[in-house]
Order: sequence, then structure tokens, then C-alpha cells
Amino acid sequence: MITSEYSFPIRRLIWIGGALSAVVLYGTVGYILLEGWSVMDALYMTITTMTTVGFREVRELDSGGRLFTLSVVILGVGTALIGISLLAAAIAEAELGGMTRRRRMNKQIADMEEHFIVCAYGRVGRAAVRELRAADVVFVVVDPKEELRARMERDEVTFLIDDPSLEPVLRQVRVEAARGLICAVDSDATNVFITLAARSLNPDLFIVARASEPGSQDRLARAGADRVVSPYASSGRHMVKMALDPTVVDLLDEADDRGSIDIEEKRIDSPSNLIGTTVGESKVPILAIRRSDGRLEPRPDADVVVEEGDVVLLLRGALES
Repeated sequence: MITSEYSFPIRRLIWIGGALSAVVLYGTVGYILLEGWSVMDALYMTITTMTTVGFREVRELDSGGRLFTLSVVILGVGTALIGISLLAAAIAEAELGGMTRRRRMNKQIADMEEHFIVCAYGRVGRAAVRELRAADVVFVVVDPKEELRARMERDEVTFLIDDPSLEPVLRQVRVEAARGLICAVDSDATNVFITLAARSLNPDLFIVARASEPGSQDRLARAGADRVVSPYASSGRHMVKMALDPTVVDLLDEADDRGSIDIEEKRIDSPSNLIGTTVGESKVPILAIRRSDGRLEPRPDADVVVEEGDVVLLLRGALES
């Protein structure tokens, strides 16, 4: 598929080819009609005249033939010069347009605050980008593969082509001001390096890392990942849950187009009205509580007290309703 960045130069190239072909046809037909030459002689004379190579005439020309030859020279050389200038201008415009887009994107990245950084734009990374975009969250993608540039431009993604495991690159995408980082690289070793670098630059960053091998989950956790996800294990668990309890999975599925129940987590900070209240006294249904020390309390009893710094799991929008 031709991207819009290159379609305009290609259209100009097609136009130039068509114009030169028209001049060749004009010259060939003209020599056949005026001089009575064969197709091969007429074509040979036209090409040598247009290219001004200086070969001798195929046959002796009369005054009319020489005037016609002059017209072929003027049309051929003129079309070639115009075509070269148009093509050069198109290439310059494309390069300038790419530089302008890059500067604009760098400006967007420099102004980002509380954003997410997605490392890699493979299948997992693209799925993460779709979810972030659906949640209306600001994000930037970092991927070292130059061949993905056209796809990211087509998807209108803010991106940086570079190695996300390097500290200068993470600084360039403002990891110190980011809210979270998603390591979606298909290499567990690279994800460990990214996690270590990002954690050293931003101790408060929330890091979710992908693990392909079973033993990598512990290494990523030790490197500083807050959550480690194995796409294969998660898919297997989800398939089993869907087979055993399909209705429950449908209700809790976050696919908005199915009208499902949407769940979110909220950190309880002052001056929240939930601080000091019990789960039973709360006006919103609390599904689970993660304490500030990391303890998880699923299905808390009615007499459990919500404390400052807790993270509660509830229906999306419940606190605003």
C-alpha cells in the first residue's frame, strides 16, 4: 500500500512517463506519415532525436522532415527537463514534509505529562495502543524498527524510532514525567533492560511488562515491573473461564461495543469521602481493595474500613455517580 507521503511523487512520476511516451508516439507516427518510414526506423529516429545522442539520420530528410525533427527535439528535451524538475521538487517536498512532521511530533512528546510509554509496536503493542486510545489516554510508542514507520504514520500514532532499552531514549520520551510504561517487546531480556532503565529514571512509574517464558516473570518483577503479563497464559486462562463461566466473562469483558460492565481502580487520597468509611457504609460497590502495603483483599466484608492510600476496585464511573 502506498502511503500519502509518497503517493504525490509517484503520481508525478507516472505523469512524466506518460508525457515522454506521448512524445515518442508523436515522433514515431510523424516520421511514418511524413517520410513513409518503417515503424522501427521511425522509432529509432525519434529516440535518438529526443535523447540528442548525435547519431546520423536514418535517411535523408527533406525540409518538412527537418522541421518535424526540430519539433521532436523541443518536445522531448522540454518534457524531460520539466519532468526532472517536477520530480526533484516532489522529492524535496516529501523530505520537507517528513521533517516537519518529525519536529511536530517531537514537540508533542516534549510537552507530554502523565502519559504512557508503549515499547514496541508488534501485535501486543498495537493491542495496547488500541486500548489506550479507547480510554482517551495520551501515549507515545517507541520501537527501533524503521519498517514500522509507515504503519505508525498510517495509524496516526505518536512515535519514536529508537531503542527503548537506552536511557537517553527513555529520557527523550519523558519517562520521568510518565504515568506508566508498557513493555511489549517480544524479547524477555530486552523487557528486563527496559524495566531496569525506566525504574532507575522514575521510581514512581507504573510498569507492566510482557513475559514470554515462564521463568521471566520473576526476573521482570525483580527488575522493577509492577505487573507481569504472559499473553499466552492470560489467553489460556481467559479461554477456560469463558468455557466454564461464559456469562460472567461476558459481563466483565471490557469490550465496549458489547455493552459490558466496565471496571476500574481508584486510589483513595485525601479529601475522598471514602476515607474512614466501611465497605458497608460506602455508597459505591467496592469489589476489592489493595492496601498501601500491597495486600489484596478481594470481596471485602461490610465492616472493612477504607484507608487513605488504598486502591479500590469498583464499577467505572461509580465515584462520579
